[in-house]
Amino acid sequence: MQQPMPPYPNHDPHHPPRRRLTRAEMRRRRRRRAIRRMAVLLGALALVAGGVSFAVTRLQADVPSASAASPAPVEGTGAVSSGVQNGTGAAGGTSTAAGTAESTDPAQPQNALGLTAAEAAAMLADPRMVLVNHQVPMPEDYTFDTKECGSATAINKTLQTEAADAFLEMQAAAAADGITVWMQSGYRSVEYQTTLYNNKTQQFLNQGYDEAAAREMAANIVNPPRYSEHNCGLAADLNCPEFTALEPGFEDTAAFDWLCQHAGGYGFILRYPKGEAAEAVTEITYEPWHWRYVGPENAARINASGLIFEQYIAELQSIAAAV
Repeated sequence: MQQPMPPYPNHDPHHPPRRRLTRAEMRRRRRRRAIRRMAVLLGALALVAGGVSFAVTRLQADVPSASAASPAPVEGTGAVSSGVQNGTGAAGGTSTAAGTAESTDPAQPQNALGLTAAEAAAMLADPRMVLVNHQVPMPEDYTFDTKECGSATAINKTLQTEAADAFLEMQAAAAADGITVWMQSGYRSVEYQTTLYNNKTQQFLNQGYDEAAAREMAANIVNPPRYSEHNCGLAADLNCPEFTALEPGFEDTAAFDWLCQHAGGYGFILRYPKGEAAEAVTEITYEPWHWRYVGPENAARINASGLIFEQYIAELQSIAAAV
């Protein structure tokens, strides 16, 4: 006898199938879901409102009242006016503590070097800062003592005593780093400079130039007496065993690299830097061997400024004049 087919073939008889919902049942379910969503939303809003209220209450509790925050008036001074809280007193002047502190701070110099007029004048008066070049001669009353510090082959072996001591200290420091630096030419007396200049002038006279032209052409090679830094005993022409010539090739030596890094600490600056802009100021072509003593503190300021010596002196003169 053929067995009757179950109403839902391939379905487990132990789990009767779900019947489809009627339209009315579907509408009721949608309404219940909407009500539940609304209840959840309202609950969330209530939690947020409660949190905000709690935070405001705590904030109000943490902030002291105006009467508690205001300092009690000091006896004899009267009550603190509301103008003080706004930064102004009864007369409209600034009266905050910060304003008082600012008013007592010394004014910062408003110039490129950050120096006061007095500081600039003091640097200009420093005999180590004397300016000597093609246009500015060494003062006639400029006097000093000298000390020997040149190498065995040096032409002029001395510098001003302070500059010589500084060079010898620098030379020893370089030697400790495995670097040899020699002082090849230092102080030249005015008499010696005169001889050099006259000899060069005579060379051009012998070539047929007149006196004026010969002296002008000689001055382009050898400074006239008192117009050379070597006359003031503060200029040192340096070299090393690897490069003894006083020529631009000295910049390729380890000695020059060491000087660029350390000479300022001993009071020496590179007097005639490289580049057209620098040469336009100094009117001297690049001389990596020519170092000028100005003292450690002055060297630090000059090197920090990035200015050439002539430019730095001009800035000092401008600042000192603005009294």
